[in-house]
Amino acid sequence: MAGFLGYDAFMEFMQSRPLLRRILFGAFFMGLGLYVIFLFYFIPTDSTQSNSESFIENTIALQEQENIPILSVGKPTHLKIPKINLDSVVEFVGLTPDGTMDVPKERTNVAWFELGPRPGEDGTAVIAGHYGLNNKKKSAFDNLYKLRKGDKIYTEDDKGIITAFVVRGNRRYDPEADASSVFGSNDDKSHLNLVTCEGEWDEVSESYPTRLVVFTDKE
Repeated sequence: MAGFLGYDAFMEFMQSRPLLRRILFGAFFMGLGLYVIFLFYFIPTDSTQSNSESFIENTIALQEQENIPILSVGKPTHLKIPKINLDSVVEFVGLTPDGTMDVPKERTNVAWFELGPRPGEDGTAVIAGHYGLNNKKKSAFDNLYKLRKGDKIYTEDDKGIITAFVVRGNRRYDPEADASSVFGSNDDKSHLNLVTCEGEWDEVSESYPTRLVVFTDKE
């Protein structure tokens, strides 16, 4: 409106319309308030990471207090990693025709290897995720390398049960290296390993030169 009337005419118009002036000022401050709320809730900060992890831990504590018998572990539906602000939907995958683990269809999702144990069962469950930009879109595991020993990750299953895992360490593999240890264990405990790519994209091979694996143990 100011662009059509000119500044002086606009101010004169506003002074002659007190009700309209109150409405416009109210709309301005409401918009400002909504913007502040957006910044607080949707821009990731260290405090929101901490609050997210606290909420998950409290949920787990309530599960334990209720002491509901769990006859079997459900299929995973979400992977949550507060340290890197990740909350991804879990797809289910098997093997590709060349015998390797398949990957999720959506770059922001992750994929559980459904031919192995479920996260929380005895044995080693494996979840893979994409890395790097594709059509300017980020991937779920772009920041997986930031995880360190002692960091926590969480899975939620189709029964609403949240299971906590603690990072034990990480290791980088050549794509052609023997990675059988990533998919198996002999200690009769529950593990969850996260797998992604790493390094600079190679245009010739159309792949990344390294595989990053984060090893975790059920808490």
